[in-house]
Amino acid sequence: MGLSSQELALRPAFLTTAYGPVGQRIRLIERPVALPLPAWLEGRWAIVTAWNPQGQATSPALNREAQLRLLEAVRAAGLSPLAALNGAGEWAEDSLLIPGATLAQARDWGRHFGQLAVLYGVGRRAALVWAGGRVERHWAGLEKLADGSLSTG
Repeated sequence: MGLSSQELALRPAFLTTAYGPVGQRIRLIERPVALPLPAWLEGRWAIVTAWNPQGQATSPALNREAQLRLLEAVRAAGLSPLAALNGAGEWAEDSLLIPGATLAQARDWGRHFGQLAVLYGVGRRAALVWAGGRVERHWAGLEKLADGSLSTG
């Protein structure tokens, strides 16, 4: 399964962004590292947003409304999401960290809210799950902060 031209264009941004609760954010890395990671990386988890569908800037009001609908859908599935943040600066997007989510749930929520990809993981293993079905396997590594320290919460 290949990526669309839009997915290919945005892939570098997905691979270099930070994901997760503020102070405990991760990045996708190629090899596992022997560092402690946030406790939320235990078991199954997903990170999904409803902001900026199809990678197109959307008004804050529409983004907040869509994010509220995503929150309601996740809670209706019996899960207890935590507030999270994808990206930084003008592309900082509210998102949900969803402990216990399945890959199918994460992908379906992403598709429903027009996302090109979502993050899904089991422990330190993390995958970038594209709306078209492709799954890129990576590892979760702590976000490096501006001062060179690691995000640890």
